[in-house]
Order: sequence, then C-alpha cells, then structure tokens
Amino acid sequence: MKRVVVTGMGVISPIGNSVDTFWDSVKQQKVGIKPIDRFDTTDYKVKVAGQVDDFVAKDYMDPKTARRMERFCQFAIAASKQAIEQSGLDLDKEDRTRIGVAVGSGIGGIDIMQKNADILREKGPGRVAPLLVPAMITNMAAGNVAIAFNLQGKNFNVVTACATGAHSIGEAYRSIQANEADVMVAGGTEASITSLGIAGFQSLTALSTTEDPMKASIPFDKNRNGFVMGEGAGIVVLESLEHAKARGANILAEVVGYGATCDAYHITSPLEDGSGAARAMTFAMNEANVKPEEVQYVNAHGTSTHHNDLFETRAIKLAFGDAASKVKVNSTKSMIGHLLGAAGAVEFITCVKSIEDNYIHATVGLEQPDDELDLDYCMEPVTDMTVNYAISNSLGFGGHNVALLVKKFED
Repeated sequence: MKRVVVTGMGVISPIGNSVDTFWDSVKQQKVGIKPIDRFDTTDYKVKVAGQVDDFVAKDYMDPKTARRMERFCQFAIAASKQAIEQSGLDLDKEDRTRIGVAVGSGIGGIDIMQKNADILREKGPGRVAPLLVPAMITNMAAGNVAIAFNLQGKNFNVVTACATGAHSIGEAYRSIQANEADVMVAGGTEASITSLGIAGFQSLTALSTTEDPMKASIPFDKNRNGFVMGEGAGIVVLESLEHAKARGANILAEVVGYGATCDAYHITSPLEDGSGAARAMTFAMNEANVKPEEVQYVNAHGTSTHHNDLFETRAIKLAFGDAASKVKVNSTKSMIGHLLGAAGAVEFITCVKSIEDNYIHATVGLEQPDDELDLDYCMEPVTDMTVNYAISNSLGFGGHNVALLVKKFED
C-alpha cells in the first residue's frame, strides 16, 4: 500500500477565503457567525449563520463559466485552485489520467432547486431552467473541478451528509493507496444558506435559535441549543509519497489512517454510547499502528447540539480509554458554524495546520462544559506541545462516522 501525503490545501470559509486567512482568523479566535442577510428572517426562529463574505467567483474562473455554475461548485473550484497552486503541481507536465477528483456536497444546488420549484408552481414547466438538473446535482462539484483543471483520472463524489468531506478525503486516500491514482484533489463544498435550507433544519429543531452570534455555536457548553449553518469549501491535494518526492514537492503532512463505520441506529442521532464513532477512530489508529496515548489532538465533529457533543464525548472515551483525559479536543465549528458537506474537509485542514504550527485552537465561546462532558475541550489555545498525530472526526445524518488520522511527516 502506497504512503499518502498532503501537498496542497484550499479553503473558502466564513472567516477567510484562503488557508492563510482562515488560519490567521482561527488563531485570533474570530467568529464568522452573523445575522443572515440572504433572505428575510422575520418569520424564522433562526437568525444567524456562518456566511462566506467577499467571495468573487470571477477571481477563480471566467465570468461566463461562473454564471452557469451554482455557488457550491464555485466554492469547490476556488478552493481547488488554491490547493493545486500550493501543491506546486505543473499540470502540463503531469499525466492527467493519473490525477483524480473526489469532491462531495451534502446537499448540492438547493438554491436553484428552490427557485425553480417556485417557477414551476407560478409559471409552469416550460419556464423551468434548462440547466436545472446539471446545476443542482451534487456530483457537479467534482465534475466542474475536473473540467476546470482537465483532470482525467478517477472522478467521484461521496454524499454522506455532514461526513461528506471526510469520506471524500478518506476514499481519495484509499484510491492512491491502491494505485488507482497518483494524485487526488479531494474534499467537500456546501452552499445551503437559503430560506428553504434554514427552514428545513429549523423544522428539524437542529439549529440554534440564539441570536447573539458569539453565543450561538458553543460546542460542549451547557447552554448549547443547536448548530449554526455555515457554508464554504475545503480541498486538499493528496499524492503518493513517491510521486511527491519525485517532483520535489513540499510535504505538509501524511495521512496514515482512515476509519469509516455506520451506527445503523437512527437517521439523525448518533448511537448514545458512541460506539460507532469510537470504532471509526479505533480503525484509523489501528491502520497506522498508533496507540491512543500517541495522539495529541482530536478535532471533534462538535456540532453544539446536545446529542452530538455528549455521544461524541462518550465515543472518544471508548476509543481512547485511559488516554482520553489527556488528549486535546476542540471544535472548529465554534468559529465557522457547521459547513455540512464541507465541514470534515475544512476540519482536516485545521488538523494539518495544527501539526505544522504545533498549535491547537480554542473552542471559542465555551464557558462551562455540560454534565458528563469532562474532557479537555481547549477553553484556551494550546501552544506548548508538539502535535505529531491528529484525528479529525465527522459524523453524518444516517449514522455515518469517519475518522481521519494525520501525522507530522517524517521521511
């Protein structure tokens, strides 16, 4: 099995539209949650979201292409462009049939679906947009990225709700291990802050109704009352180690473990004992032959919902045993909200940056952990330890669990 390394990363997020801007904002504990301005929220209980600001699609593609593409695809191309540029890949010198794409979206083009449902009802089927179907379907993020950069290798998308981005990276990792590709552009993207998207999650009682942006997404806190919808994209370039070394690439980190399981329990709630997510973490550690006490950091799914934070805490305790009290745990969602299909990819990038900088960010807004939530949730940043191993957890509606284990690179 081939070793797999990370050589490039790209981020579009509520706190920055590049990896450097995003990471600087993380270190500044910047919260990118604010009142929703995409539609009138007068009749909504939910008032805030993690919106992406200052994103100009034509900065990453020609205006005509941008106009024919939904926002989730625009985000994917923008983050992919960043990742490919950082990787230093000279695509004109590469065998493009050996470069694949694995980019997923949990929901896809909900905005164009919503608009055309209104058109259908008000004006009839003849007025529905000709490009409705290719604009709305989730695989178009992967397809458009491949088209934008002429990447002719394995191309697919994973759709597993909030585990989408993590599954995409994990399956891209497996594709390189199995020699199906030399390079994979992988991650997740989402743009679902629409009146229908918010209404749907609101009706599910999944979203926070707190109007104070600084108090809305507070994972592990006793006053948490739901997650905050976010949007954006996270994309990484993964390569086989031999391919990266042959071209003299700058290696950022190594992916060494991938665990994927299913709770087979409930469509929205994780298993109450956390055993499904625990198995994913254990599988990832076992693949890397790493003991729990060797892992310094877990970037938790940490949604700020009662069930997730409690059951994920139980999962970490099951997977780590006696080492659970020593591992650092945080939630990036405290700053950016929940990016749904993009969440796992952005949080994987956070793990890579934590390893690069030996910096574990605070769970911003956490003041008093709830009962039974007794792990070290990083109420303050951690700057005094070397981060050699980090796990990124992602849990999705439907019972999907993913754990990605990333390691500081050693030749």
